[in-house]
Amino acid sequence: MSVPHLLVHDKKDTVGVVVVEGLAAGTDMLCVVTADNSSFKLKSRMDVPIGHKIALTDIKKGDTVWKYGQDIGVAKAKIGKGEHVHVHNVKTKRW
Repeated sequence: MSVPHLLVHDKKDTVGVVVVEGLAAGTDMLCVVTADNSSFKLKSRMDVPIGHKIALTDIKKGDTVWKYGQDIGVAKAKIGKGEHVHVHNVKTKRW
């Protein structure tokens, strides 16, 4: 297996975390699910910094966003599969 671009922690997750520097739009990413070491491919639709998230599926405005198998917030806008997920389009439900 080659080096992954994106790590997903749980099969339930709707986002994964970029683990390489300089991920460019159009990259065919190798994505690894750490819960069972399975993998899949996904195309990045945007440049995304290391440590930031990418949507694994289309996420509708108002949908819960899942990371680490946990609810991390709500989508403030529609997020397309392969797009950057960060504070500009997700808000915590805590406040």
